[in-house]
Amino acid sequence: MQAISPQAALIYVMVVVSAADGSMNEQELRTIGDLTKNLPAFRGFEEQRLLQVSQECAAILEDEDGLDAVLGLVGECLPDHLRETAYWLALEVALTDSRVALEEIRVLDLLRRSLGIDRLAASALERGARARYQTA
Repeated sequence: MQAISPQAALIYVMVVVSAADGSMNEQELRTIGDLTKNLPAFRGFEEQRLLQVSQECAAILEDEDGLDAVLGLVGECLPDHLRETAYWLALEVALTDSRVALEEIRVLDLLRRSLGIDRLAASALERGARARYQTA
């Protein structure tokens, strides 16, 4: 399988979480677009490539072992300093629609382990993400 850029790996992570429950809803797609437009990790990424990269990930996910393939590819191509960022992006997408499906929790756990993020760091990232979506 061909190597991908760190930005593409981050997009793959968001797509995997969005697709985990069987559908990618409008809110999640909007969140992915907003995050790629505004975060420093995506500096230099050509915005018009977002759809193409998302479709590449979706095509891999259609294979029988697609999730494992995507996680392996992300793990190979993502530098250490962006691994927590990747997990945080996954959490952002999962929390976008105010509910986290069981399938998303499973994918988040697989992602955490494949990226080598320890439970304490993951808990801190999860707490921060949840705090961001609290309502009055």
